[in-house]
Amino acid sequence: MRKAPWMIAMLAATGVACFQPETSPDPEVSAPTAEEVRVAMSPHPDEAAGPTGRDLQVSSAEMAMRLELPDVVEKVMPSVVGINTERSVRQMASPFGRSPFGGHPFFGPRGVPQQPQERVQEGLGSGVIVDAEGIVLTNNHVIEGADTIRLTLDDGREFEAEVVGTDPQSDIAVLRFMEAPDDLKAIAFGDSDALRLAESVVAIGNPFGLSSTVTLGIVSAKGRGNMGIVDYEDFIQTDAAINPGNSGGALVNLRGELVGINTAILSKSGGYQGVGFAIPSKMARGIMESLVETGKVSRGWLGVMIQELTPQLASALELPESARGVVVSDVQPESPAARTGLQRGDLITSIAGRSVTSPGELKNRVGMAQPGTEVEIAYLREGQAMKGHLQLGAQEDAAGVASGPGGTPGFAPSPVDGLSLQALNDELRAQLRVPPALRQGVAVTDVAPGSEAARLRLRPGDVILEVNRRPVSSPADVSQRWQASRGQVLVLLYRQGATIFMTLPAN
Repeated sequence: MRKAPWMIAMLAATGVACFQPETSPDPEVSAPTAEEVRVAMSPHPDEAAGPTGRDLQVSSAEMAMRLELPDVVEKVMPSVVGINTERSVRQMASPFGRSPFGGHPFFGPRGVPQQPQERVQEGLGSGVIVDAEGIVLTNNHVIEGADTIRLTLDDGREFEAEVVGTDPQSDIAVLRFMEAPDDLKAIAFGDSDALRLAESVVAIGNPFGLSSTVTLGIVSAKGRGNMGIVDYEDFIQTDAAINPGNSGGALVNLRGELVGINTAILSKSGGYQGVGFAIPSKMARGIMESLVETGKVSRGWLGVMIQELTPQLASALELPESARGVVVSDVQPESPAARTGLQRGDLITSIAGRSVTSPGELKNRVGMAQPGTEVEIAYLREGQAMKGHLQLGAQEDAAGVASGPGGTPGFAPSPVDGLSLQALNDELRAQLRVPPALRQGVAVTDVAPGSEAARLRLRPGDVILEVNRRPVSSPADVSQRWQASRGQVLVLLYRQGATIFMTLPAN
């Protein structure tokens, strides 16, 4: 039997489903007293001053807080709300579609086409009161497209809500009670950056519509990105049990502070399997404040195309083995990056005093900063450490980039079997939508199936801009510099609106 593939599941529940219950904890196990915990976790005198001793003292403090967990949950529970949404959907339907008397699902009597019918679709999710005046944080996917939104407090009272603003790129939405009661209790924000691996956290929400559900787990990982869930990802990973309907609910630390907004799970079945993701409270709070103040989210803009640093790319760029950072594959003209002097092939190592090791990390750091923010950027150029200062622009200033279609027929000499090249001309520029800033290059017009060029992952429509860090303007340039290489070739390509470095074997 084939195993079902893993999938990312958003946690807002829609419709009715049957689910297998989770295994309940052993009721016979009782919690020790605070005094017992302190004695059990006390470090050995010989270790008291060392790192191990400090770790044990922290663990002891956390265990003591666990004993107070019921009080903490009781305090924060009123801040978590259930969210019920209704939206109208149109679909083709016919009373004869499933009738034993026959008929067609899209046609009524005598073959008259049925008109689309409207039905109401209900959704379930969770939210967190973050301001006693009636502001609620949740996920965008919980309320997206909703016609009506109702909030249910822990005591069962229901209220209508309106949307203040949404940010689909981070999956954050902000709601407001239309008529807020006077006794709303707001949760306190915690410092999500200060979370430690294996620190205990509590997820609170309404999985499957089961209100006021509490689960306990740990922080399994931080800074999870490249999940393909949203554009800006910096998730806290947790094994606290979260399920459909938990979306938008609270992830809190043992002090009862909000450290995350539960968002998604990694699952084969669509239910809890030990891997959940939450948006850090620091990111959620910044987006919320921007939506409340301006109704939109303004993000910083650097003006570079970036890619991951691989060992092959590090060797081709002659970077030290210890180098860590993000490779600049292109710099947009008149951008903040261009004005500070960044160039293709530079390795960005830190921004605003914080190191970056992946494209997603750099994207988040820049995108979460406000336009106009002054930052210091550190980078390596040909192994030499350099620094610069720049003022971030706004993403609205970034010019749109169109992706290009496939290549055009034609042949020219090339250094690789199965590869056909042609110098850029006006016709090719128009067909491939090459931006004016790229003044010269050589287009890949054909790649023979099964050839060496195909195995190197070259594609029709690629435009070769550089070979071994030197610009090329003709197929002869490409061949000459390729054949002069030893071991590997560093190629800069323009592909579907982006510039990327590729390291390819020379022979």
